[in-house]
Amino acid sequence: MRLPGPDYPAPAKLNLFLHIVGRLPDNGYHLLQSVFTPIDLCDVIRIQVRDDGRIERVNDVPGVPADEDLAVRAARLLQEASGSTFGASIELDKHIPMGGGLGGGSSDAATVLLVLNRLWKTGFDEEALGEIGLALGADVPFFVQASPAWVEGIGDRLAPFDLPPAWYLVVAPSVSVPTSSIYAAPELTRNTEALKMEDFSAHPPDFLQDPRFRNDMEAVVVARHAEVREALEWLAKRAKARMTGSGGCVFAAFASREAAQQVLDVLPATMKGFVARGLEHHPLREVSGSP
Repeated sequence: MRLPGPDYPAPAKLNLFLHIVGRLPDNGYHLLQSVFTPIDLCDVIRIQVRDDGRIERVNDVPGVPADEDLAVRAARLLQEASGSTFGASIELDKHIPMGGGLGGGSSDAATVLLVLNRLWKTGFDEEALGEIGLALGADVPFFVQASPAWVEGIGDRLAPFDLPPAWYLVVAPSVSVPTSSIYAAPELTRNTEALKMEDFSAHPPDFLQDPRFRNDMEAVVVARHAEVREALEWLAKRAKARMTGSGGCVFAAFASREAAQQVLDVLPATMKGFVARGLEHHPLREVSGSP
């Protein structure tokens, strides 16, 4: 079933670095420092308002039961927070690899919050929508605004961050890395020295060259998942490469689409990858009638 109406994009993101600088004593949540950038690989969401108050996903998404889908859960949270009597039919076309550290589920949730906030006329601002979405995951507030950000706290403290234009080659191993198991790993580094935003600001677009910036989860993931290790090793022979998020996608940055495409063109047939452009703002702005 294809719903009528606009295609609403939900962009993926990359962690240009990811440091774990501590843990909260009361709940054990990890404290992070990172730079997030949205990229133009997007899931596509279509939404039709219902008058009967029901919220349902109308298509199958392999591996994601409807009641566990963050897009569906986001609609229900917004309905509860606003007291809206409207419902929604939601169709979700997945293009962002799942379990790849690209934030697809959180981005889907954020797009649903943004779109239904307008369609239901619930009147929340982006900060309030981010607070609602935080119950679904620490990345959701970022995806509500989806522009490059310096990220701290558990992933919920955001500061706008200027990045130079960049193209990224992303290699996506055919493995879904469970985030919870990586955070729980006893060998995970949890005491990286906190840096200042200015430390990173001095280095783009050469952040991959600076040994102070890394992904603290990378060593754990490559030791446990041979597919991620092989992808990282292949890409690292051609450019400075890093894993994003909790894995398993790995990426390298380029100054042009052509440079990134040249490397993609020699990707082994056993691997999958794509070229994506870094975004300055949420692509919903480009959709007619969107928030």
